[in-house]
Amino acid sequence: MAQIRTLFPTQVYEASLAEEKGFAAFNAELEDACLMLAAEDRAGQAWCKRQGYGGYTSYASLDDLPLRHPAFGELKRRLDKHAAKFAEASAFDLGPRGKLKLDSLWANVLKPGAGHSGHIHPHSVISGTVYVALPPGSAGLKLEDPRLAMMMAAPPRRADAPEALRSFVTLTPEPGAVLMWESWLRHEVPATGGKGPRISVSFNYGWS
Repeated sequence: MAQIRTLFPTQVYEASLAEEKGFAAFNAELEDACLMLAAEDRAGQAWCKRQGYGGYTSYASLDDLPLRHPAFGELKRRLDKHAAKFAEASAFDLGPRGKLKLDSLWANVLKPGAGHSGHIHPHSVISGTVYVALPPGSAGLKLEDPRLAMMMAAPPRRADAPEALRSFVTLTPEPGAVLMWESWLRHEVPATGGKGPRISVSFNYGWS
């Protein structure tokens, strides 16, 4: 009997902070912290202007957010638990160290009409994003099949192809959503809509 095996899956971890007690107050604190950075981080503002980034990100200017503001410190504590679950689900052999370590975390405040082109996160194991504010019409997260560059003469997928066989999959999160993926997975944020800023916090976990 013929059979088809599904090998080498690309896993994306999905969870939600909105299910946790006190989420509304915590999320509001995170939003205030991100907007505060966007208003006060002059170095970050200058970097965004030079790079043509449509809004604000602390990616290139601040590397100590969990120490700088209690909301980010609490977010790190919560993310550590999710990263451990994803590492276990991915069957990572982490050896004596036993866990991955958050090595970067940054705030993003995208203006309507702005996006973030396709990219990966080199030198990390797990990357991800927590979604804080998503006005109606905000862009989701577009993920790319990592085999796409090697498909060469393969025909395109049908419009009704199941999710696991599509070349691109766009996830549309709600506030509080936590998405994690292995850092080699190419992803992007298409031009975002809505009438307000799209606010998120992104992060990387490493192993060393």
